[in-house]
Amino acid sequence: MSEPRPSVPVKPVASLLTVRRELAPRALALLAEHVGPPDMVSPWWPFGHSDYYVPEMGTGLERCLASFLHLADPEFLPRWKQVSLRLEQALSLGGRRLLNLDVGYLTGERLVLATGKNFRHRLFLSQGIYGEVTLVATRGGFTGLPWTYPDYAGEPLLSWLNRVRRKYLWQLRQWRRMSSGA
Repeated sequence: MSEPRPSVPVKPVASLLTVRRELAPRALALLAEHVGPPDMVSPWWPFGHSDYYVPEMGTGLERCLASFLHLADPEFLPRWKQVSLRLEQALSLGGRRLLNLDVGYLTGERLVLATGKNFRHRLFLSQGIYGEVTLVATRGGFTGLPWTYPDYAGEPLLSWLNRVRRKYLWQLRQWRRMSSGA
């Protein structure tokens, strides 16, 4: 029989997708009010894996990822997604988003992204938000699943997320040491 246990803290992450890089510092600062300060921010990478966002946001899209310093309870993910949706709206122009801001968290085992869209591989969390296991860890680091977005399943995102995972695992060891009083 399994015994329910408290959750282990997770490392919040966010993806920013835009044609206007200058929006990123403001978006990260506003998100940091709810998640804490960023500790790692990736370079900008061209996004050409889908035309889904082109009608709304235009061509020349780029993606940047950020992780956040403080570990947190995974139950906050729906709240973070609601915040990201409000930020997208606040940074829109004429009813069109200028920025897609996706939030999630990573653990030693997985990367989970939040979404408002239901699908067979997503679990309802709360507040109209679903969680999707996007990447899973193997001995070699994170790897994609059949539904993983192509850019998350390949380089350079995988290498960057694996660096964040290594930092998270170090932070988790420190947290466990402090929690045990050692």
